[in-house]
Formats: sequence, structure tokens, C-alpha cells
Amino acid sequence: MGWKIFAVLLALCLLTGCSALLERTYATAEPHSSKFWESEAAGTLRAENHQDVVNDLLLLVGQHRETATLRLYDFKSDLAVADTLEKAAAEVQQETPMGAYAVEFITTSSHAQRGYYEVAVRIGYRRTLEQLQAVVNATSPEALYSLLAAALDEGKTELAVRMGYWGENGQTRVEEAMAQLREERELTESIPWVVNYYPAAENPGLVEFLLDPPEPEEGWPPPEGEEDETPPGEEGEEPPEKAPEEGGALEPGGEAKEPPPEDGGGSENGEEPQEGEGPAAPAEPEESGGAA
Repeated sequence: MGWKIFAVLLALCLLTGCSALLERTYATAEPHSSKFWESEAAGTLRAENHQDVVNDLLLLVGQHRETATLRLYDFKSDLAVADTLEKAAAEVQQETPMGAYAVEFITTSSHAQRGYYEVAVRIGYRRTLEQLQAVVNATSPEALYSLLAAALDEGKTELAVRMGYWGENGQTRVEEAMAQLREERELTESIPWVVNYYPAAENPGLVEFLLDPPEPEEGWPPPEGEEDETPPGEEGEEPPEKAPEEGGALEPGGEAKEPPPEDGGGSENGEEPQEGEGPAAPAEPEESGGAA
């Protein structure tokens, strides 16, 4: 009896060990289906209100899509659709950091279908897909120094940083980080870097640095002491009056008056005498009546 109990226990232990050896973990990966995409129409987005349209457009911008189709639901009229599309496109291009940075234009055209409006979207870009993919994220302006230093080490000519927090003195910290890095890298004598803020400098969500800007025009900036030199007659300065010619009088307006004709050279009104006319010749003396 004892041997049977021992055999049962041994079998249970062996089975437990085998189950541990045979245990495996696995995972499956399926395409993510966002609520913004239509489930039955590949490549088609859906929206039910203004914010949905904004989110759809931002999704397209993030993927650098030039054309797409939207389906708008729960819109009552063509006018409501047109108004929503216009406001959403303007908001994306003018008020969002990525839209202001990357988008050149957005056009839309809608057609009423049964139960929804179908919208054709076209987006033009001022930045390439590679530039969008190179945008890095930073929590605050304090991270810009290290990001700029890494960009210089890698030989990059531009850097775009999406900011999570800006703060009151964000622009000052940006300038301090650039000045410190340029001084450490002995770049103070080189062309200053160009900084662009999107969508605005007051509270930007994205900051762009152009580390290799084009050279300024020849002769600029001018040498010291020549900034205020202006040639005579420019910028509203009246030219000096012309001196009158000899014998002439200066009339109002600066024009010289012709001198009057000399006496005996013509008539009183200045006309030249006609041929055959002129001053009478002196009379010849009469001959005497006889020789002396």
C-alpha cells in the first residue's frame, strides 16, 4: 500500500515538472484601429464634430499624407460642413505647432452621401517627411542646450524641438543656451543661428533652429561709422540750389533767368531785326560847289 502511495506522489511530481517545461507565453499583434478611422473603408477617416475634424487633419499631417478622404456624420447641412471644414483647417495650419511648422495649405471639397458627407482633403507641405520624422520632444527649454550640442556633434544643419512646457522666460533660456554653446564651440564670429517659433513666439509648441543659415548679402552689416552716411539728395534731403550763371538772376524755384539782350541788338520786345531794317547809316557830307 505504501508503494502505491509513493508511486502516485512521484507521478504527480513528474507531471508538475513537465507542465512547467511545456508552459509557454505568447502575444499577438493586431493593427490598431483608432476611432478616427472607418472600419470598413481603408484609408478613410471619420468625424462627428469640429474637434474630430481637427484630430483627423493632425493625424494626416503627422503621417505627411497629401490626400485623404473624410466621412462626416451628424452634420445637418452643407453650410455646417463647409463652416466646420474651414475653421478646422485654419486651426490646424495657424494654431497648432506641427501644422504651423509643416503645412503650406489645406483644401477640402465635400459631397453629400446617404447618411454622411464625404470630404476630399488635400494638404501641401513646406517640410519633408524626413524633417517631420526628425522632430524631437523636450519637456522644457532646459533640454535645448544638450539637444543643440548633440545636433552639432552629428553635423546637423537644423533642429526642430517640440516643447512640452514653455514657461514665462522660455525665450530667454533659449538665447542663453545658444550663447553658451556658441561660445564654447568658438562660433561667436560665425553667422548667427536662426530661431523660429511655432505657432507664435509667445507660447510656442515647437522651436526650430537653423544652424547653417545662408550668408547675408554682401556689404551687410555696414562698417562702423557708415550707417548714417546718406548721399545728398536721398531720403528727402533737398539738393543744393544751382548757382545762377553770370549775368543771370535766380528765380523762385532755382531756375536761372536769361540775361536781357544788349542795347542795339534788337527791338524792345527782344525780337531780332528783319533783313533790310536796322539803324540808319550816317548821312554823307554834301560836296562843295568848287575847288578851293
